[in-house]
Amino acid sequence: MTNIQEILNTTDRFAANAGCQITEVDATHAVAEMTVTKEHLNAGGVCQGGALFTLADLAMAALMNHQGNLTFGISSNVMFLSSAVEGDRLWAEAVSINDHRKLPSVEVRVTNQDGRLICHLTGMGYRKDVPLGKYNL
Repeated sequence: MTNIQEILNTTDRFAANAGCQITEVDATHAVAEMTVTKEHLNAGGVCQGGALFTLADLAMAALMNHQGNLTFGISSNVMFLSSAVEGDRLWAEAVSINDHRKLPSVEVRVTNQDGRLICHLTGMGYRKDVPLGKYNL
């Protein structure tokens, strides 16, 4: 497990409580996983958009913070393309579009166990000149 995996899997309480976990991180991509449970369902009986965004956001955070400097998301655009249902296993894979020293850009694709594209997210972050550990994340 890489340091960023350990840091985010133990300190991103919101994502952990939503059942999201980072499984891979390197300099060019990150993967987070989640299984849709009844707690993720909205009134329409499908996975709530906020749960999907949380999964994608966690993968994005892992990739943007891989260098060890604190990076906050400053912009995200998400498109919900297909519904996820209870029991679906979801993977969010983030890939670097531009690993700028201050303003990294990332693309995230969330797919299910059948390879169906559930949602797509693009995001930009602001990378500070502060190491992650300074904030006792």
